[in-house]
Amino acid sequence: MKNISTKLVPWSLALTAWGSSLAHAAKDLPGGPAVNQLNLHPPVTRIAVEQHWLHWMMLIICTVIFIGVFGVMFYSIWKHRKSKGAQAANFHESVKVEIAWTIIPFIIVILIALPATKVLVAQKDTTNADLTIKATGYQWKWGYDYLTGEGAGLSYISTLDTAQRQMSNSGDVSQAPVDYLFKVDNPLVVPVGKKVRVITTANDVIHSFMVPAFGIKQDAIPGFVRDTWFKAEKTGDYYGQCAELCGKEHAYMPIHVKVLSTQDYTAWVEAEQKKLAAKADDPSKVWVLADLLARGEKVYASNCAACHQANGKGAGPIKPLDGSAVVLGPTADMMHAVLEGRANGAMPSWKQLSDTDLAAVVTFAKNHWSNKTGQLVQPAQFVAARGGKFPEGGGSAAPAAAPEAPPAAAPEAAPAPQAIAPKAGPYQVFFDTGKSALDDAAQAEVKKAAEYWKAHKDEKIALSGFVDATGSADKNAELAKERAQAVAKLLMESGIAADRIEMRKPQTLTAGSDGADKQARRVDIVAAQ
Repeated sequence: MKNISTKLVPWSLALTAWGSSLAHAAKDLPGGPAVNQLNLHPPVTRIAVEQHWLHWMMLIICTVIFIGVFGVMFYSIWKHRKSKGAQAANFHESVKVEIAWTIIPFIIVILIALPATKVLVAQKDTTNADLTIKATGYQWKWGYDYLTGEGAGLSYISTLDTAQRQMSNSGDVSQAPVDYLFKVDNPLVVPVGKKVRVITTANDVIHSFMVPAFGIKQDAIPGFVRDTWFKAEKTGDYYGQCAELCGKEHAYMPIHVKVLSTQDYTAWVEAEQKKLAAKADDPSKVWVLADLLARGEKVYASNCAACHQANGKGAGPIKPLDGSAVVLGPTADMMHAVLEGRANGAMPSWKQLSDTDLAAVVTFAKNHWSNKTGQLVQPAQFVAARGGKFPEGGGSAAPAAAPEAPPAAAPEAAPAPQAIAPKAGPYQVFFDTGKSALDDAAQAEVKKAAEYWKAHKDEKIALSGFVDATGSADKNAELAKERAQAVAKLLMESGIAADRIEMRKPQTLTAGSDGADKQARRVDIVAAQ
């Protein structure tokens, strides 16, 4: 009896799960996944139609081969069974059989290869595109830049809807909408009937841009450029996901493509261009605290709240911002963190945001929750930081040992900051790509640092080299070490004792091709903590 009850437990659990699922029945998402879907997505491009045809052709060929081979085998076993007195024939090396099983598979392979090659070549033909869009994978969202064609110049980030992310975090999906974990704030918008070339790359780790209804899947690799294309034949909304395991937020990186009619697309482009012009910020504009806080709250909700939480407390390995030493400390430390990322990409770089958005979100974090520092960051400071000039105080993105007393800042307008040469650091020494020799500007910066530390003989000095996250990691680390050694040598030649200099392990940055990689070609000279 006990044995019977034990066997019934799994069945009762399965029935319970099935019954509970009826309370919230899943529904098909047009343009996306369907309930009990067994076939490929309904195609909306010619390439996807050809892929469907290849899929069924090969399935039929494989089925015919299966039936033929196993049919002959089972017939032979039945017809020549021992109970009927069948005697095994003694023969080998039949020329006819050898020829047959060589020619027939060859013909089958050719029948499969010819149409498959035709489709494969067509998939990679990205020439004569009407529209070119760069899709950049970030941990964990997509960035879209319209490079050519109607809409060229538009650029935005596409992020999972905050409400759906919060629903996922809560574990209660009883009221999940049909587009659960597919809804984004800014979908990729394209015109119907136009050839769209998609250039893929990534900012941090390998991602993959996949939209099944279009029949496209292309990896996005840091430091490399790949491309694919599609021409949607129907208007509507179509969905995909990052198809490469890219980290803990991999499940929250959907792709939403909205295909519009030609007229509607033109109207959308005009509206977006007007928004872009209206939102175009003068980086030299001086903002008041209240305005920066209001804008920073929106930037935080769209880009930061998914990980750090709306209350700023973080979750699991995600560090809290409320009460954080980095947030409460020198402004330069947080600016380094948002521009360069931290923990080898666990926190991604946010350099793709505008200088005003970065200034707003940093100001928001420094003045929200229990963080009442009064510190205000202006866009001009981020303009200078992208060129290597950070505000005085603070080091690299690593957190300070203890937060400095926050400076008081009036909530009203303050003059735009000027680029001020740091006194105690960080002094930043920049190098040419692939080189470790100090040019005139780098030598001047090292000598300036030496003058300061010769006047402060009780302090030790730390040298932190930086490298980007592309190419050979070993080669980059060795180059960073050589650069730090070159800086140390000039410091000693300038009168700094060797025992005062501490060489630190190179730190990795994720640098792009937009000029920000200058930050990955530097050595910081800072006071050792």
